[in-house]
Amino acid sequence: MNGTIAYQAIEKNRAMLEGIAKKMWEKPEGPYREFNACQWISTALKEAGFDVEIGAGGVPTAIKATWGSGHPVIGILGELDALPGMSQKLVTHKEAAVPGDYGQGCGHNLLGVGALGGALGLKAEMEERKLPGTVVYYGCPAEEVLTGKSFMARGHAFDGLDLCVDFHPGTTNAVRTGKNTALNSAIFHFKGRTAHAGGDPHNGRSALDAVELMNVGANYLREHVTSDVRIHYIILEGGTAPNIVPDKASSKYFVRALTRDAVVDVYDRLVKVAKGAAMMTETELEIEFLGGCYNRLCNMELSKVLYDCLAEAPKEAFTQEEKDFAHALNQTMPELYEQLRTKAYAPEGTDLHEGLLPIEPVDGYGSSDVGDVQHIVPGGSFSTACFAIGAPGHSWQNSACSGHSLGLRGMIYASRVIALFGLKVIENPDIVEKAKAEFVKETGGKPYICPIPEELPIP
Repeated sequence: MNGTIAYQAIEKNRAMLEGIAKKMWEKPEGPYREFNACQWISTALKEAGFDVEIGAGGVPTAIKATWGSGHPVIGILGELDALPGMSQKLVTHKEAAVPGDYGQGCGHNLLGVGALGGALGLKAEMEERKLPGTVVYYGCPAEEVLTGKSFMARGHAFDGLDLCVDFHPGTTNAVRTGKNTALNSAIFHFKGRTAHAGGDPHNGRSALDAVELMNVGANYLREHVTSDVRIHYIILEGGTAPNIVPDKASSKYFVRALTRDAVVDVYDRLVKVAKGAAMMTETELEIEFLGGCYNRLCNMELSKVLYDCLAEAPKEAFTQEEKDFAHALNQTMPELYEQLRTKAYAPEGTDLHEGLLPIEPVDGYGSSDVGDVQHIVPGGSFSTACFAIGAPGHSWQNSACSGHSLGLRGMIYASRVIALFGLKVIENPDIVEKAKAEFVKETGGKPYICPIPEELPIP
């Protein structure tokens, strides 16, 4: 059967793969600090015969590992970073392992290692059957701050690929289609002049007033943008005491939209709002641009192939203990559980998704730097059930699942799907040609322009 050698290789490496995923869960690392994950994964790739580059695209914790030669050149995207404040013990109630620390609330331990398993499986079958093509594994840092792949793209790490594939742990088994939002992020710093707020207010120039006026302007701006636009902010600094006119204040903004062009347009308008606030308050404005990313652009030709792979690749049944663990988690959020269970067309009482959702292009309003790669080459995305069906995104419930055998089981299934996808692409050259034709149509032939300027340093 097609894929048998790949599946056997994944199973042979299963203990190693699950071991790395568990270590990443036990020692979660923040963006651009994924030193342990980088070492563990790169060592496994070297031992498997991959040519490993650490520091791909100039990003110190980014991995680019290559095996094979010729076309198709298949990029497999993994991610390495964890989320702040998501530390969690392996229990069904909220309890941090280390209060306030990072945790795998997005399951990137499963994502990075599931992609690794897919690369190892695909390589094994290509080697045994002497199939043409090149496998490129990417260990990508800092997805949670939405700049890791953007910096890697700026450093040309993804050049030369024919296509890419990525998986994400989820609550369902499904092909991920539709767009998500592109994004710009920046901090707006205002500098004024301090004074006694009671005795000498006329000599002060309040930086906090500037921040608040900018926020008011941003909220008025919301009325005059397209419905896909999202503008959100927090105040980072606003003074030290009420009786002192604040000479320093700042706010951090995200601007999102379903296209990169819309983000750029609205961000430019937001900058004008900030400049107006500075003029009104006679303060100085400094804009600290943090980064940006493109919207996801899932290729339908590749999505159809991924759907077939999800249907064909061996999927293990969850154990009763795993279902009981998920059930306890679902009971912590009963209303959301019912909403998500219904949305997944799952029967009443379902705690873990074991089916396959139909392809339904649905736009989402979160963001991911995967879009930067999918605007360079055609890309396909999918999810496997690694979390309780009612678990919300970026949650302690997800953190618990990411360290549990149920999450690891979904991860191994994803590895099989990735390997089978690569084999189908190699054995059917028309897939690449059709995917590239669709890519050109969707992008209008516009070249990718990195949203991060050359002068902005890697954190």
